[in-house]
Amino acid sequence: MAANARFPAEALRGIRVLDFSHVIAGPFATFHLAQMGAEVTKVEKPGGGDVMRRTAAGARAFTAFNAGKRMRQIDIASAAGRAEVLALAREADVMVDNYRPGVLRRHGVGYEDVKAINPRIIYCAISGYGYSDLARTPHGAYDHVIQALTGMTMLAGSEGGPPVKTGFPVIDAATGIIGALAIVTALRERDRTGAGCFLDVSMWASALQLMYPFACETLASGQETPRVGNKGYSGSPAADTFACRDGWLAIGANTPAHIERLMQVLGVAPAEVEPLLEPAVEGEPAFARARDPRAFRELLAARLAGQLAADLEQRLNANGVPAARVRTLREFTQEAVATGLLQPVVLGEGEAQAITPGLGWRTSG
Repeated sequence: MAANARFPAEALRGIRVLDFSHVIAGPFATFHLAQMGAEVTKVEKPGGGDVMRRTAAGARAFTAFNAGKRMRQIDIASAAGRAEVLALAREADVMVDNYRPGVLRRHGVGYEDVKAINPRIIYCAISGYGYSDLARTPHGAYDHVIQALTGMTMLAGSEGGPPVKTGFPVIDAATGIIGALAIVTALRERDRTGAGCFLDVSMWASALQLMYPFACETLASGQETPRVGNKGYSGSPAADTFACRDGWLAIGANTPAHIERLMQVLGVAPAEVEPLLEPAVEGEPAFARARDPRAFRELLAARLAGQLAADLEQRLNANGVPAARVRTLREFTQEAVATGLLQPVVLGEGEAQAITPGLGWRTSG
């Protein structure tokens, strides 16, 4: 396993970050900065610190979000602690505030306090609701709450079914990544103008970025987005997830050409399937549509039920039809490490050692 990541670890060398963040979203933002060479000083409350230190995964979980940072315990409620924070802020390029809005301001180390002594500061406030809606700004937030608020849980699942939460803290992670992107952008802008700024990064806005095509369509049409469950978003009747003899198979047969190849692999005669499909318009690329979606799905489900998903995954992809056997996260990561698709990055040592997938991108040269 790689001991260092495949990205420019010195890209942010010389950038000093003062980090008031905890749990996932804020720490993930500053983790990205630290892994790209920034000098990140994470301030924790004496006697407890970040709650991630006390999760079931313990020190390993804390390392995964905080490797590469310098830890400082400072009591910001004391005069000495406030003076220490302001001294650090005076020399910082970036300050990240992931506490509930208003906490740092009440202790005299909020944006206006820091800006007064360091006009070039880039102050990134990461919160659940942001600062545009003053009624919501003070509210606390968790990933599943924002999923519910923004419509994400109602996009998941099938029509008529209950809301379904995404099975991992997707908004927390996305907010951290967007926070890091906003900070890097602001640093580049400061290079150009010499001016610092206030960045308002919220979980709700990050959720809409994750749902971007649907958010755009809803804003334009004013209509609800249909829930598709395990179907592909193309609307093709052959873009769905089917039960096989050894598990489940997701198929992405989006176009008429895809469906033709799929039927060849399954041994279904054209005369059997053509009456169930809308005819393709020659020369016009388009997603496939069914005249009778239920009958078409029943035909596919019956042909797939006795097949091996692992075998079909290979055969379909070899014939140009995107397909994947449904795996657990453990199955996928072990397989990806074995094939070299995933090159894990080791952070920390001993009980605090974390093995991570890196930052999601690589460079060469």
